[in-house]
Amino acid sequence: MTAPPLCPILHVDMDAFYAAVMIRDRPELHDVPVVVGGGHRGVVLSANYPARRFGIRSGMSGTEARRLCPQAVTMPPDFSVLTPVSRAIMETFRTVTPLVEVTSLDEAFLDVRGAVRLFGPPEDIAELIRARIHAQHQITCSVGIAASISVAKLASRQAKPDGVRVISPDRFVAEVHPLDVGVLYGVGEATRQRLLRLGLETVGDVAALPVDQLQRMVGGHLGHHLHTLVWGTDRTELVPGGAGVFGFGEGEPEGSMGAQHTLAIDIRDRRSLHRELLRLVSRVAARVRSAGKDGRTVAITVRFSDFTTVNRSRTLREPTDVTQEVYDVAVALLDVLLDGLAPRRPAVRLVGVRVEGLRARQEGDSRQLVLGERDPGWPDADRAVDRAALRFGSSAVRRASLL
Repeated sequence: MTAPPLCPILHVDMDAFYAAVMIRDRPELHDVPVVVGGGHRGVVLSANYPARRFGIRSGMSGTEARRLCPQAVTMPPDFSVLTPVSRAIMETFRTVTPLVEVTSLDEAFLDVRGAVRLFGPPEDIAELIRARIHAQHQITCSVGIAASISVAKLASRQAKPDGVRVISPDRFVAEVHPLDVGVLYGVGEATRQRLLRLGLETVGDVAALPVDQLQRMVGGHLGHHLHTLVWGTDRTELVPGGAGVFGFGEGEPEGSMGAQHTLAIDIRDRRSLHRELLRLVSRVAARVRSAGKDGRTVAITVRFSDFTTVNRSRTLREPTDVTQEVYDVAVALLDVLLDGLAPRRPAVRLVGVRVEGLRARQEGDSRQLVLGERDPGWPDADRAVDRAALRFGSSAVRRASLL
C-alpha cells in the first residue's frame, strides 16, 4: 500500500494568465511589454514578463503602469476567450483529482493524496499537469507543493515562472522563517507594515512569539491566524468547487453571486458609499432571486485609494434573498470597517458586495419573525420590482435614493 504523501497540496498558478492567453496567437507581441486591463481608473489585471521587468504588477493602477512603461501595449481583457480557457484548465485538474478548490480564474489548490497510486508522487503529478496545460493551451503554469494551503501558495510564487517548488514540513523553518513577513499568504501590505512597526520583520520574528503574546499585540483572531501561518499549520483540507474569482467579471466562487464597481472618483463621504452599496446590492439580490436561491453570508470588498483591499463578511442566522436585509448587513460591515480606520482613513476607490453560501430556495421559505416583530413587506416589494424589471427593463423601478 502506498504511503500518503507528506506534501499532498498543490497550488497551480498560471503564469501571467490574462496576458499569456490574449497574446498566445500574436507572436509579434511575445517579446514586447503587454499589459491587460488598466484602462481609465482601472487596475492592471496582468502583465507579461517583459512588462514586469519595468516594475509593472497586477493590481497596480493603469496610470502607474503607463508611467513605468509608456511603450507597453495595453489590451482590454476578453472574457469570451479567457473564461473558456480557464474552465478547460480546471477540468484538466479534475482529471487528476476531484478535490480541486478554485480560487480565481487562473489558480487553484489540488489535494492529490488520492491520486498518487495512479500518477505517482506529487512532483510527478505537478509535471503531468504542467505538460497537459502547455500542450492544450500553449501557456505555462507554476506549481507549489506543500502540506498546507499557505505554504503551497508560497511555493508556487517562488516557482515562477514555469517551475515547480516543494516546501516540505521538515524544511519549512529553514526555508521560510528567514523570509520577510510579507511573503505569508494573506498578509497584505497594511498588515506587513503593522508588524514591521512592532519590530517583526521576518517570519521567524513572528514565530518566536508565544501565540498569547502575539494575540495581545495584534488582536485575538489575527494573532491566531498569523501563528498558524508562521508554522505552516494552517488549513490542510480543501473545499472543492469554485468557478472564478469575484471581482473583474470573470465569474464568482461557486455558491456565491456578487458585483463590484470602481468609482469614477475616490470617495470619502459615507452616504455616497452607502448609495453605491445599495446600487450593487439591488443588482446582486435580484440575480439571487432570479436564480431561485438565497444565501446565508454577506461579504463586502473595499479598495482604498492606496490600493489596500479589505474584505469583511457576516453569516446570518437565516438565509435571505431580500435586498433590504442584504443591504443592512453590508452597510453595517462597511461602517465598522470605516470606523476602525478613522480618523485618517484613505478615500475609497472601489466597493463590492457578495452573497455567499447560496442554496436553492424552497417554496414557502421565509425568515421566522421574532415575537412581536412586524413584517415590513420587503420580500413582496422585491418581487414586485422584479416583475416590473422583467417587463419594462431593469431601470423601470429604483429606490428613490438612487434616482
